[in-house]
Amino acid sequence: MAAWRERLAGVRGVLLDISGVLYDSGEGGGKPIAGSVEAVARLKRSGLKVRFCTNESQKSRRRLVGELRRLGFDIHEGEVTAPPPAACQVLKERGLRPHLLVHDEVRSEFDQIDTSNPNCVVIADAGESFSYQNMNKAFQVLMGLDKPVLISLGKGRYYKMTSGLMLDVGGYMKALEYACGVEAEVVGKPSPEFFKSALQEMGLEACQAVMIGDDIVGDVGGAQRCGMRALQVRTGKFRPSDEHHPEVKADGYVDNLAEAVDLLLQHVD
Repeated sequence: MAAWRERLAGVRGVLLDISGVLYDSGEGGGKPIAGSVEAVARLKRSGLKVRFCTNESQKSRRRLVGELRRLGFDIHEGEVTAPPPAACQVLKERGLRPHLLVHDEVRSEFDQIDTSNPNCVVIADAGESFSYQNMNKAFQVLMGLDKPVLISLGKGRYYKMTSGLMLDVGGYMKALEYACGVEAEVVGKPSPEFFKSALQEMGLEACQAVMIGDDIVGDVGGAQRCGMRALQVRTGKFRPSDEHHPEVKADGYVDNLAEAVDLLLQHVD
């Protein structure tokens, strides 16, 4: 009891991963994880600040939020920190014109970005668009640049859908890094800048927030490197070996979001 009180002392806000924590995506809009709809509602009623922090890059924020609302979640587009809008800001600030290797569902997020005569490549979870032809085109664009810039929306290895585990953008990012001799710039978790932007939206310091996610490296490790505390749920992509990860140890492990919220509401000051 005292241990949890100490671990959660001073928490004023909660960052929630979406896929694998709130729901498992899939056909028909996916399926909520047991207890998660009410857990989000309880958090919002508690007075704690809540923000959703996702690496989702197969869907626009509008579509993602629409699906979650249909499942019963209290969530709004302005509460979601996601990679595509953050990437657009980076592109505009640096005058970059991307060749896009992204899912068709998120192309609309880049409508205001000049994509003529590309001077960088943006890669995301492109799903079925990760063909040899499309990967090779991205490779050719990078190899044709004097100073190649590769921007990756996240670097996850895999994620969980209702149909099982799915390969994520990280493997394809690594292939382009290896082939082109470049190091990708990651926009999304575990990038410190991504977490900091979410904290800024909440008006909180890192020490006042806790991250709840299913990814031991992207969610837990990324948040902890920013000075946040982080809990890992045993849902989504969680594997039992995560609790013995050689480099990252969560501040606590919980069975699901509902248990995490129970602990927060019991022990937060």
